[in-house]
Amino acid sequence: MNDSQSDRPFVFGPATGVGSLPGGDAREAARTATGSFEDFPFLPELPARGPGADMIGRTAGLLVEMYARVEPSGWRLGDRPGRDTRRARSWLGEDLDALEEFTQGHEGPLKVQAVGPWTLAAALELRNGEAVLSDPGACRDLAASLAEGLRLHLAEVRRRVPGAQLVLQLDEPSLTAVLRGHVRTASGYRTHRAVDRQLVEGTLRDVAGVQEDGPVVVHSCAPDVPFALLRRAGVTGISFDFSLLTERDEDAIGEAVEAGTRLLAGVVPGTDTPLSDPAGSVMGVRTLWRRLGLRPGLLAEAVTITPACGLAGASPAYARRALAHCVRAARSLADNPE
Repeated sequence: MNDSQSDRPFVFGPATGVGSLPGGDAREAARTATGSFEDFPFLPELPARGPGADMIGRTAGLLVEMYARVEPSGWRLGDRPGRDTRRARSWLGEDLDALEEFTQGHEGPLKVQAVGPWTLAAALELRNGEAVLSDPGACRDLAASLAEGLRLHLAEVRRRVPGAQLVLQLDEPSLTAVLRGHVRTASGYRTHRAVDRQLVEGTLRDVAGVQEDGPVVVHSCAPDVPFALLRRAGVTGISFDFSLLTERDEDAIGEAVEAGTRLLAGVVPGTDTPLSDPAGSVMGVRTLWRRLGLRPGLLAEAVTITPACGLAGASPAYARRALAHCVRAARSLADNPE
């Protein structure tokens, strides 16, 4: 980050997307992501293009000195870069070209997403077909490779969009399953043992550390997001599906807000459905705030509104409506916090 950027205080935008969008047109996706969220655009992902555009393949393409290829069972580590790696990198380059085109002169937050180390370890296979998660040494190597790849990726985005204040989002939908020992082995008959919480926390802290000058957000649209662990790992924000919260999450959320953690609250459904009025979409957020006894005026300072998860499974028309709805819902929250 240059001096003029580091002098500016970081301010999250009021609304943004999660990551994925439907379709396969990079320019159209970039136009949608930047046009919907002038205050907080994001780099779109288009998994409908096929292997290498999916979130695992896309992040595997970022790895340094580790390579993956598609097998019938999923993505598997191999010895050298092949067609699948080249395709993943080519699509990412196409997406960055489109983002650069539509962010000329942009100053302010810009979010990029990649799969976090534990979801990647649960999804990528070793040569024997078992998940990387089964081998602690392989987990360490994967996290180190991911960290270096993310460092290079962030530098490339900064070069292309020099006025941006980058937000790194690590997607960790499998994090709770890793912590609880619920990730199945290749046979499907057993599960991998739970990973020690301190190891999970330390690895997340190390990978997040590549983002030296800006915020790191962890996203999970699974139930039971480990808010306290993520906060200890030093992340700046936590992105989650608001509809999956339970009463037992509330104390951890209150502590997170009071500690300055940004909440990226997913309140707009990720697949085609009739949308309520914007105020109705954030009613649950207001209700939670009151229950926690938090100051209403803090809402807009602490919460960014997003879809509940990625929009890859939505129709293009609904995806555009959902993103616009996030902006209106965030405005409702700011205008009427009580």
